[in-house]
Amino acid sequence: MSTVLENINIHDVLFLDIETVPGVNGYNKLSPQMKELWNHKAGFLKKSEEETPELLYNRAGIYAEFGKIICIGVGFFNPNVKKKKPGLPAGREFRLTAFYGDDEKQLLQDFAALLNKHFNGPEHLLCAHNGKEFDFPFLARRMLVNKIKIPFVLDVGGKKPWENTLLDTMQLWRFGDYKHYTSLTLLAALFNIPTPKDDMQGSDVHRVYWQEKDLPRIAKYCCKDTLTVAQLYLSYRGEDLLKDKEIVLVL
Repeated sequence: MSTVLENINIHDVLFLDIETVPGVNGYNKLSPQMKELWNHKAGFLKKSEEETPELLYNRAGIYAEFGKIICIGVGFFNPNVKKKKPGLPAGREFRLTAFYGDDEKQLLQDFAALLNKHFNGPEHLLCAHNGKEFDFPFLARRMLVNKIKIPFVLDVGGKKPWENTLLDTMQLWRFGDYKHYTSLTLLAALFNIPTPKDDMQGSDVHRVYWQEKDLPRIAKYCCKDTLTVAQLYLSYRGEDLLKDKEIVLVL
């Protein structure tokens, strides 16, 4: 069991994953001001003359200034499962759900309400894969844009290192090697965790949202990634993976 994680109460951790897309459906739908600003951004992104700002716009979703959140998958170990159920170890019911929709402000408000009600103490933690470089700052930035107060557990401003409320399964894997990036898919394969990529890939989210308009499919995919983060966390702790009968998905 990892010494970093062994003293953490697993019921205090909220596991999450987010899905994002460009803020509007196409480069030509940007306002003149935002188009000019994206052109400037694209100048740093292009690797050849063929890569125009318009062609690069499908990458806008990974930048909080140009993208929006359409889904937040969340999962937690149910603290109310204290007694052992037939075939289940104590405390091993993992509940999954997702906040999703076209109205980014509404889903962020709903997510913030969850944090403020159930994950608002100094003992609580958020956990995501590459969360410190993507999910957590993206959530906080989009909350600011939407005039939503950042919940305590997500707001790292002014906190001491020992007051850290954010866990990142990718950074835990680095062991100090800050040049190293390892995808969730690779780590899932390494630890024999069932892959969440059986229906779609992250690169499909843009198409499934803007063209197919299938948010429920994206929500289900997002929950699978959230579950994989939790499974990876258990692997780091040297614990058994969750079985299907221990997982409760509510969508």
